[in-house]
Amino acid sequence: MGSRVSFPPPDVLNASAANGTDAANGTATRFVSTPEGTALAYGSLVLMALLPIFFGALRSVSCAKSKNSSDMPETITSRDAARFPIIASCTLFGLYLFFKIFSQEYINLLLSMYFFVLGILALSHTMSPLMNRAFPTNLPNRQYQLLFTQGSGEAKEEIVNYEFDTKDLVCLCISTVVGIWYVLKKHWVANNLFGLAFALNGVELLHLNNVSTGCILLGGLFIYDVFWVMVFPQDLLEKGLEANNFAMLGLGDIVIPGIFIALLLRFDVSLRKDSRTYFYTSFLAYIFGLGLTIFVMHTFKHAQPALLYLVPACIGFPVVVALVKGELTDMFR
Repeated sequence: MGSRVSFPPPDVLNASAANGTDAANGTATRFVSTPEGTALAYGSLVLMALLPIFFGALRSVSCAKSKNSSDMPETITSRDAARFPIIASCTLFGLYLFFKIFSQEYINLLLSMYFFVLGILALSHTMSPLMNRAFPTNLPNRQYQLLFTQGSGEAKEEIVNYEFDTKDLVCLCISTVVGIWYVLKKHWVANNLFGLAFALNGVELLHLNNVSTGCILLGGLFIYDVFWVMVFPQDLLEKGLEANNFAMLGLGDIVIPGIFIALLLRFDVSLRKDSRTYFYTSFLAYIFGLGLTIFVMHTFKHAQPALLYLVPACIGFPVVVALVKGELTDMFR
């Protein structure tokens, strides 16, 4: 992991990790992906970036309208947005120090278990709407409640009060199977399932309070990338599911622009018009920025920080549309 997340060029990835060493002379051999494999990897990464943004934005509208306190989103204020790059940088530096001081094996185990738990919860929440549709109507759907309190009598205070049903338990069981697969094999498919779940939940549940906050957040992250990555192998056609030569895209490059795009969708809804002009404009701007990242990376054969291209596109295109429509003041309110 590292603070830089990007699309590594197909011919500059770690050769020993991809192909091991040459049996004849003991030197590392370099894997060169085929054009088909490269196109498949890049296309799949773009698709995996677009899906959580699109569906997360749609789910964020329903989440914002929810009257259930347990489903209320976390609102990011301007102060939170300004602090985010600093806090994230300190977190990365702290992880760096931990890796220097403590044994890497123990830290990897600790992080694996941490993301195992979070990944199961995120994947369960992501699967919930699908399970509501697919769950057989003839099976009983029992209701449960997990309640922890402290104190007694009038001084009793709720610590945890979580309600769930049989459908949620099925989602949890399926997610646990994926989690065990992730812990035991660290397979890229399991990694990406968790990555998609994290990204979709982030777009759905992290809400910006206004466009100004979104600009502060994106501006602060203009020269910064977070360490989570989503990967797709460039040698999938040659090695199948055992492929290990990856192109990468950071979850921060999905979630951060994604919550801004979701805000613009809610802005479209607030205008009470039939069109979704700002949502589709920002969504297409994201595709443009991602495509530009791949183009520059492929042209210069050097990894690129995606937010360097995504931030100007995601902010600039909707602002231009708002200027043309005379709604810039409404947008920043």
